Amino acid sequence: MADDLFGGDAPAQPDAMSAATAPLAERLRPRTLAEVVGQEHLTGDDGAIGRMVAAGQLASIILWGPPGTGKTTIARLLAEAVGMRFAPLSAVFSGVADLRQAFADAEKMAAAGKRTLLFVDEIHRFNRAQQDGFLPYVERGTVVLVGATTENPSFALNAALLSRAQVLVLHRLDEAALTVLIERAEAEVGRPLPVTDTARAALAASADGDGRFLLNQVETLFAAAIDTPLDPAELAQFLHRRMPVYDKDRDGHYNLISALHKAMRGSDPQASLYWLARMLVAGEEPLYVLRRIVRFASEDVGLADPQALVQCLAAKDAYQFLGSPEGELAIVQACLYCATAPKSNAAYAAQKAAWAAARETGSLAPPANILNAPTKLMKDLGYGAGYSYDHDAPEGFSGDNYWPEGMEAASFYRPVDRGFEKRIAERLAWWDERRGGKA
Repeated sequence: MADDLFGGDAPAQPDAMSAATAPLAERLRPRTLAEVVGQEHLTGDDGAIGRMVAAGQLASIILWGPPGTGKTTIARLLAEAVGMRFAPLSAVFSGVADLRQAFADAEKMAAAGKRTLLFVDEIHRFNRAQQDGFLPYVERGTVVLVGATTENPSFALNAALLSRAQVLVLHRLDEAALTVLIERAEAEVGRPLPVTDTARAALAASADGDGRFLLNQVETLFAAAIDTPLDPAELAQFLHRRMPVYDKDRDGHYNLISALHKAMRGSDPQASLYWLARMLVAGEEPLYVLRRIVRFASEDVGLADPQALVQCLAAKDAYQFLGSPEGELAIVQACLYCATAPKSNAAYAAQKAAWAAARETGSLAPPANILNAPTKLMKDLGYGAGYSYDHDAPEGFSGDNYWPEGMEAASFYRPVDRGFEKRIAERLAWWDERRGGKA
């Protein structure tokens, strides 16, 4: 019985012919955790994975990182390092029946004294109910769950599942790690890559941190009959350019719009233009970007430069009139205007404070002096009594009370000492002085 249970544990060893014809990325797949590049913060002696392996005890983990950074490889090597059975699943191709079978197999293995590491690739693709299905098996220790995701676990995974697993962040591969992969490929093939040194650096940069993509490009170069090393321009013509990693409805989308917003807020027009370009080049809907810039004009510029909102709405009209690519210049203009405008979030802060006060005092009636009195009864009740018409007052300012009885005058809007708001602040101070400084 035990032989039957363990019969399928180890993958069959490929023969010489299949090994020779396997893709380069597969042939170079690390055989130990020490061979994994770019993730030493996790796999090193002081890393979370290194400490787990040293202790011989794994906890359930979520591996979060970009494509081609080693998530699947690390999971497989983790199982080997601590002597566990490796059971892989893909959330793209698996359903409830596959999960039930995986759990049933793990329970049989556990009864025979063999623990199972259940690796779930793209775990974020399982819905909430399916994710909840993991909980009892993880809690009982039937499986050690290792999930892989390119999406932010905070949004993509259930809180209950996250509370039972440690999230480990994998980094995109840097230039040093990508260079190591190229060198390993050259050693495997037995000859240098047919590119110049500058093209070699350009090749690594084009991978955008994705080791799998890099090795596929390297394999394409080795397979071609190239007599003279390619320079960067020739390399760009020879290889297809890698599309930027960008999911319009997922984490990359929100990360880039956050970067754009904060660069504009930080008054860095150069970085703002870069993040704007990153989004539009990757295929983001231009009107979405414009909506965010319009919001920025009110939230972060406000009355420090009232023209910011006008510029952004004009850019919206221009883009809708011209379309892409001509209309994208109007988006650039709006972005640069906002990035270089004086900044104030006073209107945004005033809105939040006023909304909070309205929720707390929503039952208070306006003072009678500012109520209209269209009927005799309302006049008899004092509606409109004592109202001061500001246009008849000296300097067009009466200083009347507009706050409900039982509520102290509040100060929600506090203009900053920048841009047009500096003049507004002076005006408010003038009115407050004549009002008696009560506001």
